[in-house]
Amino acid sequence: MGSEGKARRDADFARFVAASTPSLLRTARLLTGSRDAAQELVQATLVKTYLAWHRVRDEDALPYARRILVNQRTDRWRRTRGEVVVAEPPDRVHDDGTGSDDRDQIVRLLATLPERQRYVVVLRYYHDLSEQAVAELLGISVGTVKSAASRGLATLRAAHPSPDPSEESLR
Repeated sequence: MGSEGKARRDADFARFVAASTPSLLRTARLLTGSRDAAQELVQATLVKTYLAWHRVRDEDALPYARRILVNQRTDRWRRTRGEVVVAEPPDRVHDDGTGSDDRDQIVRLLATLPERQRYVVVLRYYHDLSEQAVAELLGISVGTVKSAASRGLATLRAAHPSPDPSEESLR
């Protein structure tokens, strides 16, 4: 490939990075539960995506990168598989007025799910992918997607029940 072709490929990839990084970071944060781990995961994903960029079609770029991201996360989880030791959580969450409390609560709730259920819930409901697309992305059957989604949502509902609408009117 000549220098002009490489420059065009690099420019295309730079546009892809600018457009897709926010989405990839959100997905990675939901999968890892950590902002720092999410940034590392996205960086590794973008490196692998760049190496294969000459084979990726524009319309397939984000799903391709998302697949790499999920695979990278799964590989890291398999390598570490142990319990992650963290400091005690703070008594109260810092409120900087950005609405991060809701996002943090969602990330914490998702972190309570087993890996497969978390992946399915994030891809199915956060990214609004079809059951078939999630099955293909994760390399599992559609039935497994359905059962993992059902169990994951049931766990999330039990951990964070919706307020009774009739109680809201009493306040």
